[in-house]
Amino acid sequence: MTPKLYNIFSSEKKKKSREIPKIKILVDYREKNSLVASELIALGFEIEFRELKVADYIVRGVAIERKTVADFISSMIDKRLLKQMEELQQYEKKLLIIEGIDEQEIYNENSEKGVGANAIRGFLLSIVLKHKIPTLFSKNAEDTAKFIARIALKKEQEMSIRAIKKTLNKKEQMQFILEGFPGIGPKNAKKLLEKLGNLQNIFSAPQEELKKIIGKKAEVFRILWEDHQDVA
Repeated sequence: MTPKLYNIFSSEKKKKSREIPKIKILVDYREKNSLVASELIALGFEIEFRELKVADYIVRGVAIERKTVADFISSMIDKRLLKQMEELQQYEKKLLIIEGIDEQEIYNENSEKGVGANAIRGFLLSIVLKHKIPTLFSKNAEDTAKFIARIALKKEQEMSIRAIKKTLNKKEQMQFILEGFPGIGPKNAKKLLEKLGNLQNIFSAPQEELKKIIGKKAEVFRILWEDHQDVA
């Protein structure tokens, strides 16, 4: 039987038949005329148009309000934007994208609207500081779509805002252990380490010596340490 031969120089590559599910993005029906939705479709996302009472886009629980520079200015003047920012508070995660900074100057003192640059800056600060809504500036519709795409593709653990303490060095580890004893806060822990150098010296030091460093708390510290030793 003639063995089957394979062309090792062939440029054809085997493709894994793994179907990647599309991520759905909810889009307000009034955004049909914007280029953002078509850009998202081109990027491979599933778009569902519906009437959104709040926000223009919702993806992975993030409510996104999109404003062109012109719309931002006009909605700022008629206070429509202020109401929209208040409505966004219903969502834990929200975002304002101001689109088109490459196409229109946001601080245009000569515009027909006549809105001063400082008034715009003040309103932007109010959105971020008072309403706690992060604000991004995008170059155009394509850039806006790319921002939304990044949110859609983020893994859930990457979206976590839980703070993680940096790795402690040796001295910080010793201080952390000492602060676990009642009455021994950061100040006393630092005093003990400065005077005695390490945990072994601290735990083996006579109570009178400890008393010179941390006062009356030395007695409680010594009792707790001895109790710990008995349990161990």
